[in-house]
Amino acid sequence: MPPRIPVTVAQIETVVAQFYARVRAHPVLGPVFAAHVTDWPLHEAKIVRFWRNALLLERCYNGNPMQVHAAAGNVKSAHFTVWLSLFDAVLEQELPPMLAASWSALAHRIGRGLSYGLPENALGCPI
Repeated sequence: MPPRIPVTVAQIETVVAQFYARVRAHPVLGPVFAAHVTDWPLHEAKIVRFWRNALLLERCYNGNPMQVHAAAGNVKSAHFTVWLSLFDAVLEQELPPMLAASWSALAHRIGRGLSYGLPENALGCPI
């Protein structure tokens, strides 16, 4: 079966690494992730497998992202707007425009789906 989006494993690894470097430094997302991720290389390897599954249609990821995000307790639906903004910036930096746009569209669909099962932030409260 051909890949959904014709990126390479190396491109996926680069995007994931660059994205999480930005996440760790981000004032909103950094603390959210730091509360749950203690082994960044292990986490990034898992997310690489997630994207290999989603983009290349490889069956190398086993997990339930909705369940993990909902169980975290400190992940709010509004975080996905920030997440996607950072992710899009990395895609635009690391990939040719057509690949970046295709991957971004898929990431936005996934982000919308994940955010539906999470609580909203109260008005006036920072994310």
